[in-house]
Amino acid sequence: MIGTRVTAIGSYVPEKKLTNYDLEEMVETTNDWIVQRTGIHERRIARSDEFTSDLCVSAVKDLMHRYNKTVEDVDMIMVATSTPDFPFPSVASIIQNRLNITQAGAIDLSAACAGFVYGLHTAHSFIQSGLHQKVLVIGVDTLSKITDYTDRSTCILFGDAAGAVLVEKEEESTDFIGSHLGSDGSAAQHVYQTSLANKVNDVELVDTQYLVQNGREVFKWVVRNVPKSVRHLLEKAETSMDEVDWFIPHSANLRLIEPICEKIGHPIEKTLYSLEKFGNTSAATIPLALDLGIREGKVHNGDQVLMYGFGSGLVHAGQLLKIHFDEQVNTPAPL
Repeated sequence: MIGTRVTAIGSYVPEKKLTNYDLEEMVETTNDWIVQRTGIHERRIARSDEFTSDLCVSAVKDLMHRYNKTVEDVDMIMVATSTPDFPFPSVASIIQNRLNITQAGAIDLSAACAGFVYGLHTAHSFIQSGLHQKVLVIGVDTLSKITDYTDRSTCILFGDAAGAVLVEKEEESTDFIGSHLGSDGSAAQHVYQTSLANKVNDVELVDTQYLVQNGREVFKWVVRNVPKSVRHLLEKAETSMDEVDWFIPHSANLRLIEPICEKIGHPIEKTLYSLEKFGNTSAATIPLALDLGIREGKVHNGDQVLMYGFGSGLVHAGQLLKIHFDEQVNTPAPL
């Protein structure tokens, strides 16, 4: 059997902070209102000249520095993002050049906030097929560039970040224990950004450059469907939440994470999320939360983590993974 292991992780967030108190000066809201309803205190915002590819490169360089890794021999690059620098060329192709990776395939994945988990699943499949040996997977978004800062229902949520991992061939065993993927396109009209078309499921969309979200409908869908999908993943993997050390859901909103944990019977104290200081960073929330857990000394080799992403589509994906990173040789820079 060809095994697969995640060997290293890195992350990056922009320097600029946008606090709840800053938002009080921009829209009709308050710090207390935002914290009570979302759990978010601040988020990071990319500079006007800083784009998704820039965040990717910084996250990979963080990974390389901490684990003494090279990426020149990576043979596939996958970038999960909803905010590429351009519709084409892909972000993956841009960073392939900037990181001097000469012999690699390069693709972007569009799976919204579930993108990073889809990337892990795809990397695992590529390696198990025998076609690839070292895959770079990045979850990244610069949602601030498509956020309407006059809409208080969405602008309080989103931030910018990138998280990167190396997935490599492992001769002895695999750390990928179980997975589950799904989508419900009947709810596609609840989170979108218009482009060539402005109608989905016979629903006329608001024609805007900005992200549009029906938070109430998304909330109901997630609470109804994600716990069922988590249980399905565990059944397929022939395990239970009692064997899971850390649950890492998409960090959309703390008030959304709480009922999910309640329904799957997992304590919030053993749940990792990145939203308090970084907001909802879409495809980056899960790798960022995992990396924060590592930086804070919570997550250790041998731990089992269950990641579950969900977002526009409505698409969702879960991955049960054993943590088995290489040893860090350098201290990570603070975020």
